[in-house]
Amino acid sequence: MFTVAVMIFAHSMVAHDDGWWILMTVGMALFWGLVILGLVWLVRELAGRGGRLSRDPETLELLDRRLADGTISPEDYRERRAILTGSPPEDTR
Repeated sequence: MFTVAVMIFAHSMVAHDDGWWILMTVGMALFWGLVILGLVWLVRELAGRGGRLSRDPETLELLDRRLADGTISPEDYRERRAILTGSPPEDTR
């Protein structure tokens, strides 16, 4: 009798499944995929802040214009350009 009850219970569990496991699997994969993409984006944003200015040509063009206009000295220009490009400042002394 116990075996029959277990078989009926097991059959009722399988019969009521209706494929929800597929939806739950896809949902879990999407969830973890979004979590991983979010972490990758966050790390790239936090790590990329230091080098972002050196890749922006408008920033260096603005610095060049300020030197040409005379609003900054050549020493300031060299120091700021070194900061923006990540290279060591030139020592002209």
